[in-house]
Parts: sequence; C-alpha cells; structure tokens
Amino acid sequence: MPTSPNLLFVTTDHQRADSLFMTQAGIEVTPHLNRLARESVNFTRAYTTCPLCAPARTALATGLYPTTTGVTWNEWAGTTAREGKPLHQHLAEAGYDLAHAGMQHVTTAPKLHERVKFSLWLTDQDHGRHLKERGLANWPADDMEGFKRPILETRFEGQPNPTHLSFVRTAEWPNDEAHFKDLWIVEQALAYLESRRAEREKPFALFVNIWAPHPPLWVPHSWWRKFDRARLDLPPNVGLEGPGEPANRRKGVAGQLGAGVPLEQWREVWGAHLDLVHMADALIGRLWAKVRDLGVDDRTALAFMSDHGDHLGQHAKYQKMEMYEPAARVPLFLRLPGVAPSVIDGPVSHLHVMPTLLEALGQKAPEGLHARSLYADCRAGRLAAEEPVFGQFSGCGGIGDLRRMIVLGPWKYIYDPCDRAELYHVLDDPLELANRAGEPGLAGLQRDLHARLKAWHEAKGDFVKY
Repeated sequence: MPTSPNLLFVTTDHQRADSLFMTQAGIEVTPHLNRLARESVNFTRAYTTCPLCAPARTALATGLYPTTTGVTWNEWAGTTAREGKPLHQHLAEAGYDLAHAGMQHVTTAPKLHERVKFSLWLTDQDHGRHLKERGLANWPADDMEGFKRPILETRFEGQPNPTHLSFVRTAEWPNDEAHFKDLWIVEQALAYLESRRAEREKPFALFVNIWAPHPPLWVPHSWWRKFDRARLDLPPNVGLEGPGEPANRRKGVAGQLGAGVPLEQWREVWGAHLDLVHMADALIGRLWAKVRDLGVDDRTALAFMSDHGDHLGQHAKYQKMEMYEPAARVPLFLRLPGVAPSVIDGPVSHLHVMPTLLEALGQKAPEGLHARSLYADCRAGRLAAEEPVFGQFSGCGGIGDLRRMIVLGPWKYIYDPCDRAELYHVLDDPLELANRAGEPGLAGLQRDLHARLKAWHEAKGDFVKY
C-alpha cells in the first residue's frame, strides 16, 4: 500500500458558505456535505482571496495572493501570470499519481497540464467535444437568449467596456442528464478511482472541479424544481440595496446584474441555485462512497471548498465580484487522516489550504507562501492565534473596479480607492446593513485596519494607491 495519504480535492463554483446545514422547503440542501463536514475540521468563516474564478483558484492552488501571482482577473491565456508552483506539482514531485476532472481555472505560466503529467486530464473542452460528437446542444433549446445581460464593465482607465454576463433566467437542461457537464465529469472521476483499486505503490491526488451552481442556471431533469420556490425562506435583504453602500456598488458588475429584478424572479434564482447545489452534493457523496468502497477512506484526505459565493439578490446584486459575505465567504472543510473532527469559527483564507494539505500529506511546504499551515490548529481543534485575512477584486474581464478587504475577528473593512470605505461587524450584522465607516468611536479601529490592509497589499505587489 502507498505510505503517503491520498488526496481527494473537490471544489464547487459559486457555492455559498451558508448552504452547508441549510434546510429549504423542507429539504436538507447538502446532506452528504453535512455528514462529511461533521467528520472533518469545518471552517465556518473561510474567505476567498478574490470573488472571481481564476484569481481565487490560482491563489488556492499556489498559496500566493492574486497581486503576487499576477492573476487578479479572469485572464485565461496566462499572459499576466507569474511563477507560482501549484499544489499539483508539489504532489507530482512527491510521487503522487495526478488526476484532474472538471473546469480548469488555475492560471499559471507554464500552464498546469504542461508542468506535470496527469493520468486523467479532463476539462470543459473535453465535455464540449463529447456533446458535439453526439449532436447535443450545450444550452437550453432557445440557446442563450435571455440568459446573459449586456452590461458596461468599467476599466481601470475609466473607459466602459461592453460585455455580456450570465443573468437570472433559469431553465431545465434539455438533454439526457447523463451528458450534463458535472454528471459526465464525475463519472470519469469515478472511473479513475476504480482504476486505482489494485494500486499498491503510488498514492493518488484527484482534483474534481464541479461547475455547479455556477450560472447560467439550467438544471438537469432529476434535480429541476427539487425546491418549491413558494416555500423558500429568503434573506430579508434580497432585492434591496444596502443603506450604507457606496455609490460605486450600484455601478459595479454585480450591481448591474442585480438591478431591477423582481422578488419572484429572485425566488426562481434561489430555487435553481439550490437545485444545483443539491445535485453537486449528491455527486460529492458518490465520489466519497467510491473512496470508501475502495477501502482507502481512512488514508485519504478530503478537501472541500468553493472558489467564492454568490449574492443571489442580497444587496440587489447577482453573481460575485464584491466583498460582501454572500460572495466572499466560502464553505471549507478538511477531512484529514488521524485528525479528529472539530469546528473552527475564526477567519481563515484560501491561502491556508495548500500549506495545510502539504503538511497533512507528509510533505514540506515551500518557503514564501502567504499563509501558514493550519495542520497543528486542525489537530488542536482551534486557531492558535487570531490573524487577519485579506481579499481583493480588480475587475472581471480586465483591470476595472477595485476593492480591497481585510477581515479581523468580527470586523470587515473594505477599501475602494474611488469611493467611501465600508466597515461592518459581521457577527452582529451578518447582512452587512450598517456601514460603520466614519463613526467617531471606531476611528482608531478603522485606521488600524486600513494600515494593516495597506501594508499587506503593498508587500504583495499591489498596484492600488492607498
């Protein structure tokens, strides 16, 4: 048998932290994830480094902050990417058999699949070819009409850039669900795991990136309308602008996408989103059931998280691309061999994941990472020290809207170089309705948080002026 533990590394896309242990319309949204979280070290206040796909996933894979990796927006070609050695490469060099199934949003130079050999390398493009070979459409029957909204994304130089991004329309996916992206991808991942049944030498590291619940919100038949829209319990600020939000938040991408959507449509959005989360949960349950069937669950580490969340109408916003809790907080738990389950409520970051997993797998983390390993904290069941965590947003399709975030204890401070600051006590005010920036009694706290935010970002090569 392999001497090092295996790794099953699973991510979803757009899944909110509060989806875990949520019940809606009388249905447990994530029963499989809830069970696994109870067997794991569950981090209830984990934050993304960026509420956008490529920056978040690249930071997660490399342990380096987006302004250091050069990946601060969805620049898929990798022309802005700087050197950053991903987790996959560390494990390959340690003798692991690597497999990847799902979309590939880790942006490095050279590219991920050029750095190391994968026994399975399956991406969106492979799924697209699969559909084309069978004459199947990848979209609902009426194609993309109504599923994308035209918006103007502000660029750093102040020039608006016309673009189209996924909007709030929902639909049932028209094809045989066996060909739906996530279901097809997970079948290939399960086949890879089965191929490992007789392996007696190499440990495996399987990375499964589930697309759900990323919009556009079309749902396979078996999960479509699983949640009764009329019985959904929505947060009270769905469809409502935050009273203390800076003006720039309405001009941002998420604000434009969420403008003018009626409450009943938000119910449809929440319903389809939950349908997809429920589906993703079932798929993850199947993956772990296969690990148990192979008899290696006691020596396989399981890491689960999403890249970022989704506003789903809170603050009258849609998708991510802001620093509010629905978009910035993510589910995160680590089921580590030999480590007892626990719940850790202090703030942690995507940046902690890579060094923690390396240590849990018996590997040495490299020097220069931007967060420490939490392996000892996991074993202790608590954080050894209260530390700040940071996040940034620098635009979606190019350098544009700028937000910088620090979370320290119960406080979150958001800096916008073009508008007023925001300060929230996220434990007393989880909906972030009371922007307390500028309150005289909090002036010292605000100065301290700004100084910490400035020092961190300048040390990480940020281009924003403070």
